[in-house]
Amino acid sequence: MPALTPSERRALRARAHHLHLVVSVGQHGLTAAVLHEIDVNLVAHELIKVRVFSDDRGERETLLQSICAELDAAPVQHIGKLLVVWRPAPPEPPVQAAKRAPQVRRPRTPLPRAPARPPQSGGRPKGGEANRENTRRRRGYARPR
Repeated sequence: MPALTPSERRALRARAHHLHLVVSVGQHGLTAAVLHEIDVNLVAHELIKVRVFSDDRGERETLLQSICAELDAAPVQHIGKLLVVWRPAPPEPPVQAAKRAPQVRRPRTPLPRAPARPPQSGGRPKGGEANRENTRRRRGYARPR
């Protein structure tokens, strides 16, 4: 169990203030499943909060000590029914990138072109002029042709 200096403990308490609860210890106490969950969360977060639903302060204190002893963690704080536990994260193994052959670029096959549209052979004006004419006609003051 790593020993914490008072200044380290104070800094960890400050970091833990904004954390949410991650594990709850219910009526069955400290089971193997609860210990596993605490261990998983310590690996992921280093610093966690645990809620114990027991009313006996002495029982909560022994629970905190047994959690820290079994998981090689350090107790940071025991306030009410909340326990704050810290364990340094394990060092990550260096990741070695596997050497791969460079990806080969395939030549693009040209897509067939769409046939050109025949020119419009109507008496309607194109684009903005058509919109203007339609608006005038709708409003009832179209120009005579």
